[in-house]
Amino acid sequence: MLKNEIKRLILIVLGAVLMAVNINTFVHSASLIPGGFSGLALLIQNIFRTYFEVNLPFSILVYIFNIFPIYIGFRYIGKKFTLYSMVMIILSGLLTDIIPGLKITDDILLCSIFGGICNAVAINCCLMADSSSGGTDFISIYVSEKTGKSAWNFIMAGNFCVLLVAGILINWNAALYSIIFQYVSTQVLNLLYRRYEKITLLIVTDKPDEIYKIIKEQTNHDATVFNGKGCYQGVEHPMLYSVVSGSESGNLEKQIRLADPDAFINVIRSKSIVGRFFKRNLD
Repeated sequence: MLKNEIKRLILIVLGAVLMAVNINTFVHSASLIPGGFSGLALLIQNIFRTYFEVNLPFSILVYIFNIFPIYIGFRYIGKKFTLYSMVMIILSGLLTDIIPGLKITDDILLCSIFGGICNAVAINCCLMADSSSGGTDFISIYVSEKTGKSAWNFIMAGNFCVLLVAGILINWNAALYSIIFQYVSTQVLNLLYRRYEKITLLIVTDKPDEIYKIIKEQTNHDATVFNGKGCYQGVEHPMLYSVVSGSESGNLEKQIRLADPDAFINVIRSKSIVGRFFKRNLD
């Protein structure tokens, strides 16, 4: 649908603008090194500026680093997903070279915290548009699609190698505060983006057929019906058991409450799921 494609583009543009402003404001003010290939590009910029007095364009470095991740995207994730991600990569790179930074604060701790939050929100905009900000996001999403588990914390571990080089060659103070930046960004992103989180729903309802229809139409997941007996009143009630993704649970719970205001819903975060579990493929 055209409306959906326009929404995706708006989210991508918003994410690109926010990421560029964040880099030119919080990141540059405190000489921080964000995660992923953006951080690597900024590190190389700093090295060339410090040791060779050469200013390399941020966009060119980011485009070069993303060649292989884009290949992974086209080959293993999804063509439209990768095309939208390329729009994000191109826009964020160009805007970072063009948009002037804002002078908000020189406090390195505040820059680390709020820069990390802005970075997570920018990436989340891309993920909500079924795209990514490029670089390690492609790798992370590829791993998550294959394993069903979040890979953000593993990507963060890889970023420490870049910070080690930054500390040795540039500035240990900025490198150590960059760990705070990346930690805040990772935790906020895990909070905002719940596609790979599994939620178990236990629904006690007298309208099992109607509730199951909602679950099937909204999520394409199945459900199992158990017959239970309330201990207090001794009345029998059907109970539906279903597992959905974290991004689907909130809206699904609202739809169930509309269909049956008397339904009792127990929402449980599932650590892992073994067996067949429907996952929507990225386009």
